[in-house]
Amino acid sequence: MNNSLSDTNTHSSSNSATTNIYQSVYQKIIAFLDNSANQFPPFLLRLILAYEFWEAGIMKFEGDNWFEHITFPVPFNLLSNDMLWAMGTWFELIGAIALLIGLGTRFFTLALVVLTLVAINTVHWSSDWNTLSELWQGYAITNKGHGNFKLPLLYLIMFIPLLFAGAGKWSLDYALNKYLFSKHHC
Repeated sequence: MNNSLSDTNTHSSSNSATTNIYQSVYQKIIAFLDNSANQFPPFLLRLILAYEFWEAGIMKFEGDNWFEHITFPVPFNLLSNDMLWAMGTWFELIGAIALLIGLGTRFFTLALVVLTLVAINTVHWSSDWNTLSELWQGYAITNKGHGNFKLPLLYLIMFIPLLFAGAGKWSLDYALNKYLFSKHHC
């Protein structure tokens, strides 16, 4: 009987040791991911959004003004289409650089959100739809113009963490904030 009890205790303690090892490894992985949460994910979001808006800005900068025949919503229709073309181009280019380096991230995120919403409304949103299923057909990636709001919608979703949580630790925003509001600087 004693032998059986000692086997049970040995088996139980080896299970406990294995469980402790798994818990320790799991806790280390979770701690690593938690510590990285404010570094890597915002950087990746900034990187892909910067690339996409840089590409769009360069296309406008090097191309012809195709805003000429677009009717913009209020209050944007108060400005000329040439002015809107220039503003859109420069906000995309400067915003892309700012996102890349993480400077003024919340400001440029908000500006690019507004720009994206206007683009969805004027260029990407399906112009004639009667049912939600017809509208939903526009959730696609295509060069046909109206009815291709999938990418802009994804950009809007990607902007949400940057707007609410900021640029993350790998940014000039973080470095400037740390420097400007550190105890040594004040």
